[in-house]
Amino acid sequence: MQVYIIRHGHAVDAGPGLDDEQRYLTKKGRKTVREVGRVLHETGLELDAILTSPLVRAVQTAELLAERLDYLGVIEAMPSLAPGVPPRIVAAELASRGARVAVVGHEPGLSFLGAFLSGRPSFPPLRKAQINLVEDGQPRWFINPETLERDRLLLA
Repeated sequence: MQVYIIRHGHAVDAGPGLDDEQRYLTKKGRKTVREVGRVLHETGLELDAILTSPLVRAVQTAELLAERLDYLGVIEAMPSLAPGVPPRIVAAELASRGARVAVVGHEPGLSFLGAFLSGRPSFPPLRKAQINLVEDGQPRWFINPETLERDRLLLA
């Protein structure tokens, strides 16, 4: 199974009248997500499912990636991808979604999920708009949102 772990792009700050759940992507956030989506598209990836946290910035990230990947399936908002849910709950829901699944969410939950999926005590934190691939329980590579390069994911 391939799990593409994706952190949402840069979002506006919460403030008066704008709760954390309502935060949306900034112009920079949208641009960066589109760029990493293009790099991911160049790998020839065809996803079975795109799953996202129900928070606005994650949903927007998932939608932009789906557009870049020419993904025509449903983007499923999963409450278990919201902040604070244990990674074992998310992992249990992934297996029924297909062999190639993208998961869009938040830190530190995504790092916890990466550690859980790879059977490691920890996993490097994801930068905003970063994509990490965990394949068959092994960390493989990540797309660096600053350089747009695909690098091998090395863990100690």
